[in-house]
Amino acid sequence: MIVLAVCSLKGGVGKTSVTLGLVAAARAAGLRTLVVDLDPQGDSTAGLDVDGEVSASSALVIDEPRRRHLRAATLRSHWSDGDHPPVDVVVGGDDLAAMDRTDLSSRRLTSLRTVLDKVSGDHDLVLVDCPPSLGGLTRIGLAAADRAIIVTEPGVFAIAAADRALRAVHDVRTQLNPRLQPLGIVINRVRPNIGEHRYRVEELTSLFGPLVLTQQIPERTAVQRAQGAYVPIHALRNPGAREVAALFDGILAHAVRAARRQRS
Repeated sequence: MIVLAVCSLKGGVGKTSVTLGLVAAARAAGLRTLVVDLDPQGDSTAGLDVDGEVSASSALVIDEPRRRHLRAATLRSHWSDGDHPPVDVVVGGDDLAAMDRTDLSSRRLTSLRTVLDKVSGDHDLVLVDCPPSLGGLTRIGLAAADRAIIVTEPGVFAIAAADRALRAVHDVRTQLNPRLQPLGIVINRVRPNIGEHRYRVEELTSLFGPLVLTQQIPERTAVQRAQGAYVPIHALRNPGAREVAALFDGILAHAVRAARRQRS
């Protein structure tokens, strides 16, 4: 089981859009996927079109990392309908906000990893959608992960945010999770016809080198269309959707290769 944390220390960069794109790629690749929504806004939970009610959320899983609590907080996504592999969601919710503190104990910070280790045979891929801040929840997500994907955008504040996120990955690796490594930086919502975007992409690449993934996600209306219809980007067949879907396929393939190299 591969655990990827999707994080950003700047809001509004499309972190959840990247999470949903990776889930779509995993579904297309036939991977059994679990999404852990650690964002109190619960956007991944909503975007994955879950159905039903739960007696708990990911907050209880963090508070008491037991297998039964994970099951109680998990719903099946309609993306699993038909012959597709299961996409399960540990739902987010408002009660997570109380845990987004900087004074959490090591036991609390490693609680998600504890419970995921108990169900390591149930899924091929776990995607942890972290909130856009460096509080306790993001640290919990990073402490559970094998690789971290940092989402940014080609804007003036992107460099500082990406640098803070990389330093957070380093701190969590040093203090809590020695197997954690950065997978790379995903530049999202790129409009290459805009000079400012080209300049910021070049600036990010010059500063962070190979950590900037070659799969830069362009601004496409197909992404909003897929989210509005609550369907995977791979389900749309127009050229823009196919372009974006192929990029997410490439990011996922890179993550799988990196995890296999690490474990070998």
